[in-house]
Amino acid sequence: MTEAYVALEGGHVLEGRGRADGTARGEIVFTTAYTGYEESLTDPSYEEQILTFSYPLIGNYGVREERFEDDRIHPRAAIAKEFTDEIVDWFEREGIPAVDHLDTRDVVTDIRDGGAMKCGIAVGEDVTEEDALEQLEACKAMSDHTEIGAQVSVDEPEVYGEDNDGETVALVDCGAKGSIISSLLERDATVHVLPYDADVSAVEAVDPDLLFISNGPGDPVNFGQAISLVEAFVEDTPVAGICLGQQIVAEALGGSTEKMTFGHRGVNQPVLDLESGQVVMTTQNHGYTVADPGKHLEVTQINVNDDTPEGIDGVEYDVITRQYHPEANPGPHDTLDFFDDVLAMASGRADSQAVPADD
Repeated sequence: MTEAYVALEGGHVLEGRGRADGTARGEIVFTTAYTGYEESLTDPSYEEQILTFSYPLIGNYGVREERFEDDRIHPRAAIAKEFTDEIVDWFEREGIPAVDHLDTRDVVTDIRDGGAMKCGIAVGEDVTEEDALEQLEACKAMSDHTEIGAQVSVDEPEVYGEDNDGETVALVDCGAKGSIISSLLERDATVHVLPYDADVSAVEAVDPDLLFISNGPGDPVNFGQAISLVEAFVEDTPVAGICLGQQIVAEALGGSTEKMTFGHRGVNQPVLDLESGQVVMTTQNHGYTVADPGKHLEVTQINVNDDTPEGIDGVEYDVITRQYHPEANPGPHDTLDFFDDVLAMASGRADSQAVPADD
């Protein structure tokens, strides 16, 4: 066991037990999820953040790669009341500093009161408070990570399900979770995964039935090329989005977004569908939200706790977006029909493009 210091914006320094050595800096956030720690740690939306688990014991059912959403851990560091040895071994293999044996209730309270904030961490035999404060001093605000998409996106296009008979989807990878791709493949779609900065010609080459903007980290206004793609295709091609994707679609169609105080991160966020009156439980991970959908979009679902937009549909365009993660593993899966809805929307486009048979 080694020394560990967590320096919070404002100069408050916490001392814990070091479990995996190293230094790190990022925006400190918390999740209320009590299961799914493997999925959370491999979620690209946590890029450039330090993840605090409010549930006290993390690692109690091991580490299995089949649960991963991506091929690496994305938070810069991890904090919990207690980590098991198995998950610490994973942190050490990936070079992710980890701290436990501190009161995560205090950390969560600090974030709820002061908002998601800059943080510096130092873990090791000879580290000091000053080492953590130096990391804090060098930490950038999340909105200043203007090229964060390059850190989480594919470099070149990839294709999945080429032999499938369903709709063709152009998925703009702003940090896509693997379960989004899996959910589309399970419904017989062919998925072309494009880089976050793909241009119009790259999408035209796919000739998709659906343009899908993925989840991802950071401020949506920093994904200018994805915004441009929505602007270019929305009149002729159905558009869907999840999490960051909803925010990007809103920015593209005349709406606006804003940073939340501490965001929504957990597996028990209640969402009200305004038409049906039904409330479903959802998994969420985001620090920005749609402030104003604009005149081309309408809010169809809201968060029960704070009334923020959770679902947005197009007024005159074929658009369906969700702020939460319908595909989330390990659950809940109350809203998986989102993928049925967007592919049905895409099917309408595919049918209209079909060449009529000869008489």
